[in-house]
Amino acid sequence: MPEQISVNPTARAVSLQCRTFGLSWPLLAALFVLVGILYDKRINLGVLSDADTYWHLAAGRWIIEHGMVPTTDPFSHSMLQAPWTAHEWLAEVILALVHQMAGWGGLVFLTAALAAFTMACLLRFLLARMEPVHALMLTVVAATMMLSHLAARPHVLMWPLLAVWVGTLTNAGEKGDGPPWLLLPLMTLWANLHGSFVFGLALAGALALDAVLQSPGTLRRAAAIRWGAFVTLAILGAIVTPWGLHGLLFPFELTSMSVSLSVIQEWRSPNFQKFHPLELWLMIVLALACAGRVRLPWLRLLLVLGLVHLALQHNRHASVLGLVSPFLIASPLGACLRACRGQGGNVESLDRIFAALAAPARPVALAAVAAVGLLLGAEVARSDRNNPVAARTPEAAVQAAFAAGASGPVFNAYGFGGYLIHEGVPVFIDGRADMYGDALLQRYLGAMFLTGSEVLPKLLEEYRIGWTLIEPGTPALALLDRLPGWRRVYADAVAVVHVRDGGAPSSTRH
Repeated sequence: MPEQISVNPTARAVSLQCRTFGLSWPLLAALFVLVGILYDKRINLGVLSDADTYWHLAAGRWIIEHGMVPTTDPFSHSMLQAPWTAHEWLAEVILALVHQMAGWGGLVFLTAALAAFTMACLLRFLLARMEPVHALMLTVVAATMMLSHLAARPHVLMWPLLAVWVGTLTNAGEKGDGPPWLLLPLMTLWANLHGSFVFGLALAGALALDAVLQSPGTLRRAAAIRWGAFVTLAILGAIVTPWGLHGLLFPFELTSMSVSLSVIQEWRSPNFQKFHPLELWLMIVLALACAGRVRLPWLRLLLVLGLVHLALQHNRHASVLGLVSPFLIASPLGACLRACRGQGGNVESLDRIFAALAAPARPVALAAVAAVGLLLGAEVARSDRNNPVAARTPEAAVQAAFAAGASGPVFNAYGFGGYLIHEGVPVFIDGRADMYGDALLQRYLGAMFLTGSEVLPKLLEEYRIGWTLIEPGTPALALLDRLPGWRRVYADAVAVVHVRDGGAPSSTRH
């Protein structure tokens, strides 16, 4: 006979009330994330703190105006008409349309809504495999990891696709079902939104192998054929882009750029001198490993180790580790936690309330929360408090430069390239490091940090630079202040402007 469980009447009443309204933890978590991003000032500012947002908007606007995806660079003077793989073209169009319709507030709301939906997908997956309190704790850790890379950029549009992709594949493998064929169009969409689709293909291959290995021996061959066909079709779907097969190679070309990966902040290794969410994740996983209770299948263990390797190599991959790893460890971790707690026993009132909200939300509750979200979005879009951070927006400096007679090509700081492109000013360099290449980036760094006394003057002459827009404190400013034929015309906390006397040389570089 199973042990009788005593239930507190208050807990029972709350449980019934929760189900009457049809609320659920994923729904509440999504609303919490949405409101938190929209109204927490620090998080809100972070969404629009990335300089690349500007040039992504300009690229999307260009595509809309021309009705085509660019194959050569239309934005710089140093690489004008050089080959450019605009691999995030669809995401850029979406961002540009949202910005045109709802301004900066619309971009903030879009970013918050996508993050909220992603967290809801993760939590729903976890709730099917562990108790609600544990699922919520794991979701909080994942959200903390992802907040480190929260910005109005194409990768945020990829997050929901990644959650659905890995969650559906993992669920199918664990249930012994066949491959989820309806998921294939998602890969084509992903390949046109963001270059991380190659990671999605790698995950598909690994999880397909995991599903085949979990199949009974007599059915393993049939499972291998079905899952092999799924992965093959996913690869074929991934080349349905303006770039075809080259799109598959592009991410590998990007990660082979040694100079760019060593100097661009999001591609550098994490700095643990200050608190980093990855540190918390590593401590939790290390504690579980040392306890010796959670045992992952070897293939999933390799996947998690690979994700840790990427996160330790590059800042930007900490968010991917935070999102993907819970899907991979959820079932073994849930089984371990249930075994530690034991079967039966009294269930406390709080546990009953948590369990009541673990059931799927009802349509009425979904509609109510969606309505609240849209109202919040409309209010945020109308607000004038959502603007890119001043450090990435040298508006006053650019106006002062033109007022002082600046003309010709500009030599700009890396972080100002996005703003200049957005304002229609051809740039020397911007966030598209893959197009500029290591060679030009190396020369740019040498000029900015004065690795040689002649590097900056030679570059100014070679590219016929007429004015400069550089961040305060940059070593190049000291040389420009002394360089014959140049004068400082403006300086503030954001940018410093130097103008060449007599304007830029008449000849142009080809």
